[in-house]
Amino acid sequence: RHRGAANGGAGPGFGRAAEPAPAVPQGLLRLARRSGQLNLAGRGLTHVPEHVWRINVDVPEEAQQNLSFNADDRWWEQTDLTKLILASNKLQSLSEDVQLLPALTMLDVHDNQLTSLPSALGQLENLQKLDVSHNKLRSLPEELLQLPHLRSLLLQHNELSLLPEGLGQLLTLEELDVSNNHLTAVPTSFALLVNLVRLNLACNQLKELPADLSAMKSLRQLDCTKNYLETVPSKLASMASLEQLYLRKNKLRSLPEFPSCKLLKELHAGENQIEILNAENLKQLSSLCVLELRDNKIKTVPEEITVLQKLERLDLANNDISRLPYTLGNLPQLKFLALEGNPLRTIRRDLLQKGTQELLKYLRSKIQDDGPGPDAEPPVTAMTLPSQSKVNIHAITTLKLLDYSDKQAAEIPEAVFDAVGTNPVATVNFSKNQLREIPSRLMELKDSVCDVSLGFNKISSISSELCVLHKLTHLDLRNNALTALPEEMEALKRLHTINLAFNRFKVFPSVLYRLPALETILLSNNQVGSIDPLQLKGMDKLGTLDLQNNDLLHVPPELGNCENLRSLLLEGNPFRTPRAAILAKGTAAVLEYLRSRIPT
Repeated sequence: RHRGAANGGAGPGFGRAAEPAPAVPQGLLRLARRSGQLNLAGRGLTHVPEHVWRINVDVPEEAQQNLSFNADDRWWEQTDLTKLILASNKLQSLSEDVQLLPALTMLDVHDNQLTSLPSALGQLENLQKLDVSHNKLRSLPEELLQLPHLRSLLLQHNELSLLPEGLGQLLTLEELDVSNNHLTAVPTSFALLVNLVRLNLACNQLKELPADLSAMKSLRQLDCTKNYLETVPSKLASMASLEQLYLRKNKLRSLPEFPSCKLLKELHAGENQIEILNAENLKQLSSLCVLELRDNKIKTVPEEITVLQKLERLDLANNDISRLPYTLGNLPQLKFLALEGNPLRTIRRDLLQKGTQELLKYLRSKIQDDGPGPDAEPPVTAMTLPSQSKVNIHAITTLKLLDYSDKQAAEIPEAVFDAVGTNPVATVNFSKNQLREIPSRLMELKDSVCDVSLGFNKISSISSELCVLHKLTHLDLRNNALTALPEEMEALKRLHTINLAFNRFKVFPSVLYRLPALETILLSNNQVGSIDPLQLKGMDKLGTLDLQNNDLLHVPPELGNCENLRSLLLEGNPFRTPRAAILAKGTAAVLEYLRSRIPT
């Protein structure tokens, strides 16, 4: 009977050989019979060969040709297949023959082109993990809801517009990811998933969450990033196990209340429309370590924020906060405080640049003295008279330095430039003023100037005139209001250090990729959302790239190929990987990790 079956199978076998789908090597199948695991990822398969589904049913081919077996080849002692990986192929469908593998505990078919799933999946009663993410699924078979031991169901990055109402029957489920679909609602039966630990609903079209979610007593992580939520049901506050809640990029106007969430450690609610921080709400979050509220419309921070004694990271960047409670300085665990992009009146911008510890020290020093101290910004005058300008002629002639910094001047007096005369000036420092544009007379120094500091001003755009400074090697534009750089800057062929920290860049300035001499790019505390690793790799000299506290949701693995980087700083961005533990190991470890993630 078996020989007949083998001969009968030869026809289709030869027919398939002509197709582009490569056959599965016999050696791999032999190994799978012994180990119970078969990995066919990334083999360009357009369909799964029938002998894979029948691996535990048919007599192996080699057994029909060779009737003397050593201990390794006793096929009748084979192990049932428990793990099948078919990821990253070109599969458009799965055969109902999947039911011939009843011992499967794990089936991974992510990154294919599946538009539907076979109903026979419902017969795999030992299945614990099913990964069908990154496909083109528009619906799920009802039979899927019969799997009695399913613990992990990964459905992210498909085309699902609704989930079966009976999904709550999967009582053993611990992890459910339906992010990046087209869902507009969540089945109320979700409430039955009492063993669910992680639920990811991010990047859908949800306008509300069912209050019944509060019945998920085991839920520790809930991700609702990038939906259309305007409120969060008050009943959710009774989720006693919740530790991480992601609500970024929604339409929330206020922070939800959490009276029972005593274990909540991370609350991410950036990029909403929150205007008020309610003191009562904060008092309930005694375990909170991370509070991320950047890019909202918060005007004041209540004194009660100091009850968050375990807080380690507080991100209030880009809000409308004009003053801070000085008692913030007393939070014992606070290691990271982001305040850039706020109209703070009592804290000078250069102090923000010095980092969290200096800022906290300053706040503590002000607790006693609650009036505006000596550090308050002096009044801005529209014009500073030449008699006050105090130009240091000695510095010009001996140090080649033109210094007119820290004067809070709205423009640089003509007398300052007149004082230069014919002396060559190498360094210009006009930082800490109220300049709204780059002084045009700076271009007069084009034959000698190589270092220009214009940090801590109010400059919102750069004139293309700057590009005549062909000897420029250092350019400091930190703490301004820049959103773009002129393309003409590619003329600055000698520029090797540029500081653009604390500005308003939403995209990485493309002209930087075309500056071959650049060794250092400081771009922290902006709103940059992505970088181009291929263009960065072309920057042979680049050794330092600081992108801390931006809006990077994803770090491209190809960045790992930029092996010239000696210092890559990525902390304070909303991406999930690499995790903080890897970032803490330093640049070499981060690059190595990224390289390991490059798809082969």
